[in-house]
Amino acid sequence: MSRCLLLTRQPAENQRLAARLAAHGVRTSSLPLLTLEPCAEGPPERQRMLDLDLYQAVVVVSPVAARLGLERLDYYWPQPPVGIEWLAVGAGTAQVLREYGLPARCPQQGQDSEALLAMPLWQPLLARADLRVLIWRGEDGREHLAEQLRQSGARVDYLPLYARRMPDELERQLLALAPQVDRIVLLSVQALRHWREAADRQWEVQRHWRCFVASERIAAQAREWGCTDVVTCRGADDAAVEAAVLADSSG
Repeated sequence: MSRCLLLTRQPAENQRLAARLAAHGVRTSSLPLLTLEPCAEGPPERQRMLDLDLYQAVVVVSPVAARLGLERLDYYWPQPPVGIEWLAVGAGTAQVLREYGLPARCPQQGQDSEALLAMPLWQPLLARADLRVLIWRGEDGREHLAEQLRQSGARVDYLPLYARRMPDELERQLLALAPQVDRIVLLSVQALRHWREAADRQWEVQRHWRCFVASERIAAQAREWGCTDVVTCRGADDAAVEAAVLADSSG
């Protein structure tokens, strides 16, 4: 029997993508490489939400950030403040915001910081002398986006909403699944790091698995750590991963 593709996002996301791939005959297994824990809200984070109407743009980096951020928005603001550009890195994140009722926009091509920065709406925003941007994210990430905006004159703040941890028992679970696997989906550098750490002495074997990654930045890190077969998807959403996997399978 042929080996399978290891899906490594959160269980519900893995289940959704697995169903799409199964319709095309692609075998998958699920093993989340990250455990997401909501961040505690301290006085600085509380103040950023209370000051939300002082920002001209809010950038939301993931569906998880969208859901957790909207919980706080709902608590502090009975009606969302007006005059804010709601920007999402990807279509899935934008959909979460739109379902809440926010007019979110996202890049039409690409799902990374570069694609977001290429959106024409930044031209009038960056022309403002008082531009303030708030980034809803995890504990870290999107430093390049913030750096580019700051260099253009914007004031950028972060709202950390969740922490990424290595799941308990990940090393044991990976060891048990490894004989069935020859391909893996990796959508963040931290997921890549957790895989490498959990592989431990098996890394010399597993680094030759075909890796489907979400960006060139992740691809570069994978190659630096010794991965020999890296495929870059055109984004991190289900459709982008599915297209890359099916193109690879048909080739």
